[in-house]
Parts: sequence; C-alpha cells; structure tokens
Amino acid sequence: MSPAQAEPLWPGGPDIPGVPAIIPPAPVVAPCSAAARACIQLSTNELWLMDDGKVTYGPTPISHGRPGYETPPGVFRVAFKKEYHWSTMHNAEMRYAVFFNGDIATHIGPIEEQSHGCIRMTPDGARATYDYLSPGDVFEVVE
Repeated sequence: MSPAQAEPLWPGGPDIPGVPAIIPPAPVVAPCSAAARACIQLSTNELWLMDDGKVTYGPTPISHGRPGYETPPGVFRVAFKKEYHWSTMHNAEMRYAVFFNGDIATHIGPIEEQSHGCIRMTPDGARATYDYLSPGDVFEVVE
C-alpha cells in the first residue's frame, strides 16, 4: 500500500499494534437534579457546580456542620452573596460567601474541621462558587 493509500491516523482510524486506544474519560456526575446550579453531597464532603444537569466544576472538597450544628439537606435558592462578609455570630470572616439557607453560606474556611452549619471550602472552590452562582440559582444539599 503506498502512502497515498494508507489509512489516516486519528480516532476512528485503524488500530496500530502496540499503541493503546484513546479512551475518553467518563463524564463527572453529581448526585443532584438537573435544576441544580450547585450540588453538595454531605456524606462525601464534595461540591459540584452544574449547568442543565452537567458538571461544570468539581468535585471540590468541603466541610459542613458539626453535631448540633448540622447542615440540613434540601433544595434552596441563593439569597445573596458577598465577596467579604463578617459573621457577628461567630466573630469570623467569610470570604466569597454565597448565602443559600438563612445564615448558612459557602465560604473560604478550613475544610479539615466542621463548621457551625456553613459549607467551608478551599480558596479556589469558594471563589469558583462565588463567581458562578447568582441570586435565585437552585442549590441542592443531599446526604
């Protein structure tokens, strides 16, 4: 077979001995409905950002409420967000705060320890969540 007759070397082309096939990675899925723009799974300490049921960011690590201050599961809407918020209740700063259930918000915080109900996030995760969500967006929290 001359070079002009050779099969092209691209996906869908011929198998080449000794070269592994290119297998695309499985899509990332989140345990929330297609309506959710943000999805938190408490049992795995993860958050995803979503658009029409497809994950656009995540999973990113989180921590949530400690015993006596549990973060409740449910479907909520983003109420408001503040780039810098000071919690008078806990005398602590909450950077990139996105409030979705009363005084419960996502924000930067140590993910190694549980909170008083808020969702603590890494700086990158909190910033991505803050930038992505808008008031009124659906926020789902599942066990």
